[in-house]
Amino acid sequence: MEDRTPRPGDLEPIETASVDELRALQLDRLRWSLRHAYDNVPHYRRAFEDAGVHPDDLDELADLARFPFTTKADLRANYPFGMFAVPQDRVARVHASSGTTGRPTVVGYTREDIRTWSRVMARSIRASGGRPGDKVHVAYGYGLFTGGLGAHYGAEELGCTVIPVGGGMTERQVRLIVDFEPQVIMVTPSYMLSIVDEMERQGVDPRSTSLRVGIFGAEPWTNEMRREIETRLDIHAVDIYGLSEVMGPGVANECVETKDGLHVWEDHFYPEVIDPITEKVLPDGETGELVFTSLTKQAMPVVRYRTRDLTRLLPGTARTMRRMEKVTGRTDDMIILRGVNLFPTQIEELILQVPALTPHFQCVLERSGRLDSLTVKVERRKGATEAEVELAAVELTHLVKSTIGVTVGVDVVDLAGVERSSGKMRRIVDLRAQR
Repeated sequence: MEDRTPRPGDLEPIETASVDELRALQLDRLRWSLRHAYDNVPHYRRAFEDAGVHPDDLDELADLARFPFTTKADLRANYPFGMFAVPQDRVARVHASSGTTGRPTVVGYTREDIRTWSRVMARSIRASGGRPGDKVHVAYGYGLFTGGLGAHYGAEELGCTVIPVGGGMTERQVRLIVDFEPQVIMVTPSYMLSIVDEMERQGVDPRSTSLRVGIFGAEPWTNEMRREIETRLDIHAVDIYGLSEVMGPGVANECVETKDGLHVWEDHFYPEVIDPITEKVLPDGETGELVFTSLTKQAMPVVRYRTRDLTRLLPGTARTMRRMEKVTGRTDDMIILRGVNLFPTQIEELILQVPALTPHFQCVLERSGRLDSLTVKVERRKGATEAEVELAAVELTHLVKSTIGVTVGVDVVDLAGVERSSGKMRRIVDLRAQR
């Protein structure tokens, strides 16, 4: 792979500013953001008053812990535009979640917000190894989902050529990668593996393509999956993080020269990690729930938004800004099976240790009588014999029991036997309520 290490001159000054300079900027911007939310969003005015705090109470960054949290339920309660802090004629765009479990969460952007988003996305692509002039194949979904347009605007901002493919039509994805010769691809990691499978089906050697960098996000994925992708494609596989409620993709990103966690772009997003039960702020280095406060958003500021993502904050390395460890799971996708807590990413990590199995899997929850059961439905690798598949099922069952401490069933299915998705992969299938 070609050297894509950024030179110091490639970076924005804030990326290598001193910690003191960064903290001073954050304090100034945080004071503005709290005042902006309080003055212009009735929900925040009520929430601050109920908590007995006022924007003027923020004397130092640690004082943010006195302010109330924002949750997805708050956004849904103010559906569709109740959380906006600017008049409608200043809202240049809206995005929204799918709303599959209720009302969607709606977010808005001013033109300046879109410029800010484009800049942090450009910074993310550059940190990943993308460079002006590269062709960027965007296979995230377009539309109300923030992934496609976020990647698109960021790549254009960096000076790249955008190939706006969107999600789905996997055969065409492969054809365009072969014909258009992009250097960068932006997509969910699980769908990247589907594209690789399709390459092999078409007789295309995945290691022979023009791709050099893959920027993967929108779902948790492990370092084991990183190695799988990098080995099969001969590319740098880099993690990007974001969520629409805070901005979209581009809130944090790994740096290709280290790949040791995602640097949070702290000049625009202030991170905290809390104990999800006590709601107390945890010191850097301890694992808990990630919380974000926007520092520069105009249309829809968010104060202490609970992401439900589990991680920890670490000192900066390739950049001054703190890193967040790869997200290992979410408080709302944790499976509690007979008193044992487990996450799909733990299952993925173990599957990738079994050569006869692919990373295409789902965790199927069922209930027999009063007891819950979990079956890991996972695809066999191409070419694996029946004997290898039988041994693989036994090996995975043993790995889960010895590593996580719970007994699960393993159902090894043929290729394409697990539901595919061009967006976020549905890792948990809960059938308990259907019984």
